[in-house]
Amino acid sequence: MNLTNSDLKILELANSQYANAEYLKAMQNYNELIRRYPHNEEFKIYVLLCDIATENEEKSNMLYDYFTVAKIENIDSAIEYVNGMIKAYDGDIEEISKLLHDISSMAVESLDAIEYQDFLELVKSRGSFKEAFEDIMFSTKVAITSKDDFFDFVNKLIENDFRSSAYNYLDGFNEYFSYDSKVQELYKKLEEKKSVTNDKQ
Repeated sequence: MNLTNSDLKILELANSQYANAEYLKAMQNYNELIRRYPHNEEFKIYVLLCDIATENEEKSNMLYDYFTVAKIENIDSAIEYVNGMIKAYDGDIEEISKLLHDISSMAVESLDAIEYQDFLELVKSRGSFKEAFEDIMFSTKVAITSKDDFFDFVNKLIENDFRSSAYNYLDGFNEYFSYDSKVQELYKKLEEKKSVTNDKQ
């Protein structure tokens, strides 16, 4: 599904409002998108998360962060998982945390992937991020299930000159978090790194 420029602006505004804890305003804009795209399950997830946030902000933010990262890999699976979490564990933060970990573990087992925390252990054993990432970059995905881990990972990619990989991750993420200042900071850091490299040549 391709959104019009007008609809993309509404989505970006709604995402920004959610990030600023303006949940009712965000819900109104997500509902407007549902009116225009009644079969879009992603927008329905956002409305549910806004509704949850009015009663349990921690639970909503936890699910939102997971969904934002997971949908980049597989939107349908992310929708299914989050719907399941909302229905099965209504109001229970500990159960949601456990399920998020279980889902992450299942993803790692079913795909050629390594959890980010396990990857960091590999970094320790190899002695450097660069060597560890070179070991897996062509055969294994790094499974990331939190926004903080995502920013940490991309920052390390940039610092270690894996610019193409960093761009790929940021471009996939930017569609949903173009308003996030951290994303823009990482793009800026990438451009500065590129300029320094060009100056040396």
